[in-house]
Amino acid sequence: MDFIRNFSFFSIVLSLFSGPLSSILGRKWAKRVNTAEIILLGLMSVAVLWYVLQTGEAFVYTMGHFPAPWGNEIRAGVLEAFMAAFFCLIMLLCMWGGVRERESEIEASKQNLYYIMVNLLLCSLLALIYTNDLFTAYVFVEINTISACGLIMIRQNGRTIEAATRYMIMSLLGSGLLLLGLCFLYDLTGHLLMSNIQEAVHALVANGQYQTPLLVSISLMCVGLAIKSALFPFHTWLPDAYGYSTVSSAAILSSLVSKGYIFLLVKIFYRVIGFDIISSSKVIHVLFAFGIAGMIVGSVDAIRENDIRRMIAYSSVAQIGYIYMGFGLGTTAGVIASIYHVVCHAATKSLLFIAASGITDVSGGSRHFEDLTGAGYRNKLAGVAFTVGSLSMVGVPMFAGFISKLYFAQAAVGHTVKMLPTLIALAISTILNAVYFMKTVIRLYTPVKDGEKKAGYGTITVRQQPVKAVALILFILLNVILGLNAEPVIGLIRTGLEMFS
Repeated sequence: MDFIRNFSFFSIVLSLFSGPLSSILGRKWAKRVNTAEIILLGLMSVAVLWYVLQTGEAFVYTMGHFPAPWGNEIRAGVLEAFMAAFFCLIMLLCMWGGVRERESEIEASKQNLYYIMVNLLLCSLLALIYTNDLFTAYVFVEINTISACGLIMIRQNGRTIEAATRYMIMSLLGSGLLLLGLCFLYDLTGHLLMSNIQEAVHALVANGQYQTPLLVSISLMCVGLAIKSALFPFHTWLPDAYGYSTVSSAAILSSLVSKGYIFLLVKIFYRVIGFDIISSSKVIHVLFAFGIAGMIVGSVDAIRENDIRRMIAYSSVAQIGYIYMGFGLGTTAGVIASIYHVVCHAATKSLLFIAASGITDVSGGSRHFEDLTGAGYRNKLAGVAFTVGSLSMVGVPMFAGFISKLYFAQAAVGHTVKMLPTLIALAISTILNAVYFMKTVIRLYTPVKDGEKKAGYGTITVRQQPVKAVALILFILLNVILGLNAEPVIGLIRTGLEMFS
């Protein structure tokens, strides 16, 4: 049973070495290896989750059996193992959902390169989840950035190259600020291991030493990760990156890449600085303000869009705002609501991007709303899937998004200053979400008159795209499960945060 302690390390190494392996394989074998790898990593993550639930405590894996600072450490608790398993599940469904588009939009000679990027991206996400060393986290942040750029620009057209360039510039700016914050923190504490940094930080706070440099370090790390996760007003790169990349890339970028940075920020809050220090700092108020602004501005921009893919992308700006607003409440309940929203957004936004591709396929390839009329009848499963994702984003009961919004409201109730702004922002954002998502759903189910049928209109059945159909059905089920049976997931998040402390 103790052999399971090795699985977190094996997961990172296996995904890391699957990249070079894909480079020497053909397209079909690279795809098979990638699918088998993701499934295996998911199973190992589930085993780690089962192990920590059985033992009731987190464990530390010391690589090479060398203690810090000479060796590196991996830490696995309930929250880490759950997020790793969930990320693997979403990655697998994203790859299944976009398989047809990958084969048609990416040159056959470059498709194995796509799997290299996916393997490296998953490796970096798992490393960000499990690592107990802050500089190692920074290294994998950079690997995450490079692989994400590769996923965006592999279509090799002007739009994707421009989008990847903008993404790289903004991401490197965020990475630079993060690195500066880490350097300041290392200078103050002399440690890179998260637990050792926390002890040193608490000693500095208790003695009243270096308070301003510590605040600068925290601010730089928060701003750096906020830029990388597209918090308003650092979101301008996002619509092009999500809107013009291939479907699998858009789904992965929106549901996983930004969430890896957010999870690292949670670890910095709890395991590096200490949440009591974070909640008493001024930084938390800034995150709250920009989170609320993102909720509103992202929704307004989505309403103004006439492109379904870019509309979904702008919706992600609003949803990132929700997450940072929860952090800004400065309470454990707010953080739990934010982490649950990370889960819900990952499950829902992937569903929307993949469903949108099925809708545009039967609309002559057009993504403009006037051409999508009646598409819900021409591709019935994609129409149902998009409707489910829309209802979840709006916050209709029975679906995932309703539970996360309910928890945000509950977390805000009783807060002396932030309760009213939070509840007002939730109400306004929900109304705006309903405007652009329900407008789209109504368009999909508005019958096309005989004289209005356009060239390229067709029909797609489940049998014509069985792999995408499986992905959509599983995404729908996942949304319903998260909406109807949220308490076990909330319990895992709460237990994981207690282990963090």
